[in-house]
Amino acid sequence: MLVRPQRKHGPKAEMNVVPYIDVMLVLLVIFMVTAPMLTQGVKVELPKIASEALATDTRQQILTLSVKAEGGYFWNLGGELDTQHQTDSAVALDEMRAKVEQIVAQHPDMQVYIRADKDAGYGSVVAAMSALQQGGVSNLGLVTEAPQ
Repeated sequence: MLVRPQRKHGPKAEMNVVPYIDVMLVLLVIFMVTAPMLTQGVKVELPKIASEALATDTRQQILTLSVKAEGGYFWNLGGELDTQHQTDSAVALDEMRAKVEQIVAQHPDMQVYIRADKDAGYGSVVAAMSALQQGGVSNLGLVTEAPQ
């Protein structure tokens, strides 16, 4: 007759999670090391592509703000996007914000487009956008030209 050996311990019905905890700790360390590297800037060259013009409402007033390379601002107010003419101008950012704020008070649903000289600094364009936002502008777009 065969005697079966008796087991001291019966089968366990619980899962061993120690290896999973080790893997999670390793992933945590990897993410902690790589996260600061993700916040730094990377130099990229943006593609130059032709884009289609956006459809605009012909009843809506349009303000086209141009940012000069030397820091001045000029704009045109009309029924269409116009980059050739100017209605008014300003030398300083605060002066531009005050004048545009008066225009926005008269036309609250006005669409504003920013057009910047290619040599204008990124900071001056962002400052103009911020000043427009403080002046009450809610619809803002950027004007670009198709590559030659």
